[in-house]
Amino acid sequence: MAEVKVDTFEHRGCRHSYEVHGDGDDLVVYMHGLLMDREMNRALALTMAEHGYRVVLPDFLGHGQSDKPRHASTYRMDQYATDMVALLDHLDVEQAVFGGVSLGADVSLHVAVAEPQRVRGLLFEMPVLEWAVPAAALLFTPILLAMHYVPGPAGWFGRQISRVPRTSNDSLNSLLTSLSAPPEVVKAVLHGILTGPVAPTVEQRRNVDAPALVIAHTRDMIHPFSDAENLSEALPNGRLLPAHSMLELRMRPDRLTAEIIDFLDELSGDTRDEPALTG
Repeated sequence: MAEVKVDTFEHRGCRHSYEVHGDGDDLVVYMHGLLMDREMNRALALTMAEHGYRVVLPDFLGHGQSDKPRHASTYRMDQYATDMVALLDHLDVEQAVFGGVSLGADVSLHVAVAEPQRVRGLLFEMPVLEWAVPAAALLFTPILLAMHYVPGPAGWFGRQISRVPRTSNDSLNSLLTSLSAPPEVVKAVLHGILTGPVAPTVEQRRNVDAPALVIAHTRDMIHPFSDAENLSEALPNGRLLPAHSMLELRMRPDRLTAEIIDFLDELSGDTRDEPALTG
């Protein structure tokens, strides 16, 4: 079992929590989705660590074990990107592969645009770009309004969920943590995300030359396949990897995980024999 380290760092006057799997020379920073936490990516991180990579799973501000200020401006995606660069500085690492799910994918893209010299490669899982905005607004605006106008019932529901015993499934545990978040935090996070910049412009994306693997599937309104397809085409060194479903990487990970490990090995120039993928 790879060594796991849990630690924190300070940036923007807040405490950021993260965990580290593995001790390899090549670093991967893999970020969670909106209102989830780092636990959703733990199984993938363990597999990467088994293949010789050091994997950092951060909790964004407003999520997981990191601080949860009540100011919406804290939660802009471009501000999250500065947090991830600060994480590299904290670790005293010059470059990393950045990646993540949904929100985490978008933050990775912001890092690549703002600090390209810090990015060795990019791993996007279900990115959210222009075509996703209407569906995201339809989904999250009612939640935002509920948290603002009826916080009492929402808070009661969250407290009940917080009492549900955690399971052996990391993704399910992350979902339970999401559902138990305090209404005032959810409101601030959604307000910040929805009113801030969603993704860099198409022109900015075309200037991102880091190798990139883009994972998406065709039956997802919140993460449209067209967004992933357009992103892979805009990136000079992008490659699209279609998934069979939204949950393939979480429930039946072998095929996609093998592709991810091959991508990382290509970036590192690694031709070693690696442990067989299981799961």
